[in-house]
Amino acid sequence: MTIPAGLRRTVLRAQRDTGFLAAGVLPHLALVPVWSWAATTTARTGNWLLTVSVSAALVLLGAPVLTAVQRARYRVLMGVDVPRPTPIAPERRTWASTARWLAATRPWRKIGYHLVLGPLLALLELLVLAVAGAGLAGAVAYAWAWALPAGIRQDWFGYLIQLPACTAAGLLLLCALPWTARAVARAEARLASGLLGPSRAQRLQARVDQLAVSRTDLIEAVDAERRRIERDLHDGTQQRLVSLAVNLGLAIATRPDLPSDAREVITRAHLDAKEAIAELNDLVRGLHPAVLEDRGLDAALSGLAARTPLPVRLRVDLEGRMAPTVESVAYFVISEALTNATKHAGAMQAEVIVRQVGEVLRVRVTDDGLGGADAAGTGLTGLARRVGSLDGAFHVSSPVGGPTTITAELPCAR
Repeated sequence: MTIPAGLRRTVLRAQRDTGFLAAGVLPHLALVPVWSWAATTTARTGNWLLTVSVSAALVLLGAPVLTAVQRARYRVLMGVDVPRPTPIAPERRTWASTARWLAATRPWRKIGYHLVLGPLLALLELLVLAVAGAGLAGAVAYAWAWALPAGIRQDWFGYLIQLPACTAAGLLLLCALPWTARAVARAEARLASGLLGPSRAQRLQARVDQLAVSRTDLIEAVDAERRRIERDLHDGTQQRLVSLAVNLGLAIATRPDLPSDAREVITRAHLDAKEAIAELNDLVRGLHPAVLEDRGLDAALSGLAARTPLPVRLRVDLEGRMAPTVESVAYFVISEALTNATKHAGAMQAEVIVRQVGEVLRVRVTDDGLGGADAAGTGLTGLARRVGSLDGAFHVSSPVGGPTTITAELPCAR
C-alpha cells in the first residue's frame, strides 16, 4: 500500500518537531537546580549573600554554554539559524563603555530566557510529549490489551466501550499532534530569535552596514565599467576615426585630379570625421578621463579648466590621492557645473575651489552668470544623486541675476 505524500510529510514533520521539543527539555531545565538550591539554602541558612553570589556566578557561566546549545538545537533539528549578536569593538574598560556594552548586547535577555522562560518552555514541551505518548498508547490499546492474560483483560477492560474509546482518543491525540508540536516549535523559534539573537537595533545596524558595503561595491563596479568603456572607445573607436580622417586628408592632398564633386564629398567626410573625433574626445573625458586615473584630481581639473571656453580660476588643496570613486564624482560635478555655466548661464568667468578638510572633500564652483538655476532640474538632480551615492551633501545657491554657487561635500576617508 502506498502512503499518500501529504500524510507522509505530515508524519515526518510531526516526528521532527516532536524530536526538537524532546531535545529542549534538559537544556531548558539546566538552571532549575541552581535557583532551587539558592532558594532552599537561603531559606535554611539565611545567608542570602553567599547563595545569591554563587548562583549568579553559575548562571553567568552557564548562560553562554546553554545559548550555544540552543543555537545548535535550532540549527540542526529545525533548520533555524539564530544569529549571534554583533560583537562589540574592544575599548578601554570604563563605566561608560561597560554601560554601552550592556545596552548593546543586553545579556539579561539570555539570562531571562534560560532562568525564567526555560522552565516554562520545558513544561510545555513535556505536555506535548505526554500528548504524543498518550496518543500512541491509546492508538495501540488493542495490541497491548490483547497481550495481557484473558482474566485481566476481561476484568480491567471492556470489549465494547473502554478499548474503542481509548483507541479513538489516541487517534485524535495523534491527529492533533502535528499541529500542536508545530505551533509550540514555531513559538519557541520566535522567542529564541528575539531573546538569544541580536536585538532589533543590532539587526538594523547590521543591515545598514551590509547595504553600505553592497552600495560601495556597486559604485566601484559601475566606475570600473565606465573606465573600461573609456579605454575601449579610446583604443578602438577613436583610433579608427583618426585613421579614417588621416586617410581622407591624404586623399585630398595627394589626388589633385579628383573631380570637384568627389573632392567635395571627401572634404565633407573629412570634416565630419574630425568633428566625430572631437565629440568622442569630449565623451571619453566625460566618462572618465585617463589623466584622472593616472595623475589624480589636481591634474585632471587643470586640464578641464584649460579646455573650458571661459576663464576659470582654480584652487586645489589636497593632501594626496583619494578613492577613485571620490575623484570621479568630484570631477564629474565640476565638469557639469562648468558646462552649465558656459552653455546656459552666460557666465563670463568661474571659480573652482577644491579643499580637503579632514575626511571631507569640499568642492565649490561659482560663476557670474544669470542665475536662476532650478535645483530640481534634471542635470542638477543627477549631480545630487551622484553625490548622494557616496553619502555626500549637495547644495545649489542660484538667485536670479547670479551668482550661482554649487557646493558638494564628499567623504574621502579610505
